[in-house]
Amino acid sequence: MSRQDPDVIDSVEKAFRVLEAFSADHPTLTVSEAAELTGLSRATARRILLTCARLGFAEVDDRRFRLLPRVLRLGYGYLASLPIWERAQPHMRRLAEEARESCSAATLDGEEIVYVARVPAKRSMSIVLNVGSRLPAHPTSMGRVLLASLPPDRLRERLGTMRLDQLTPHTITDPDALAAELERVREQGYAVVDGEREEGVRSAAAPVRDGSGAVIAAINVSANAGRVSVADLYERFVPLVVQAADAISRDIDFVPSS
Repeated sequence: MSRQDPDVIDSVEKAFRVLEAFSADHPTLTVSEAAELTGLSRATARRILLTCARLGFAEVDDRRFRLLPRVLRLGYGYLASLPIWERAQPHMRRLAEEARESCSAATLDGEEIVYVARVPAKRSMSIVLNVGSRLPAHPTSMGRVLLASLPPDRLRERLGTMRLDQLTPHTITDPDALAAELERVREQGYAVVDGEREEGVRSAAAPVRDGSGAVIAAINVSANAGRVSVADLYERFVPLVVQAADAISRDIDFVPSS
């Protein structure tokens, strides 16, 4: 990358590639695994991992490296720079109480959404999600809200390169069909997903906007299909989610035009 852009430090770019290689699927990595996942040489991956260990961001046990809590400083710096989540929490708690379901907020990172705030339901869900959890954008309600907010040229580019994995029989995997669905989301101002990421889970999401009106995040409520029908999702949950998203947007000085 530095060969293409003289302002980019090649070694820093490589270090972040190694850090991003750790995931739920790869909680620990050997040097060889890190090299394979990042496309780096074993020597480079080894030096980066040992440097992370020396700085307290990782530890090694029997030649397997794992990240340490110190890496959370990087993510906390992002969350701390966005005080809107402090303002969002009361609205999200109210939404979770009114819907009696979990409420989450997420931002877009490439082809994935990243959870930045969450108010869990008192009842358990089949999958535990927390701040920092990542999910593919295309089969999720928050992902569709965020994708629909992209400028048309960027959205076309994104759809041309996205992996549209079929996670359930209901997942939209055709780029044209997804583009049409995103256009509907953009026009109606919310997204509804029924069993596309996980069978039996339904959700509704709406956009959160900053002071300029740009979409900076999305919030949603999600529920088990056994408790919430599709009709309930549209008739009860969508108005609640849109109302909460608009309230958060107003609290950060954006007032939707009437």
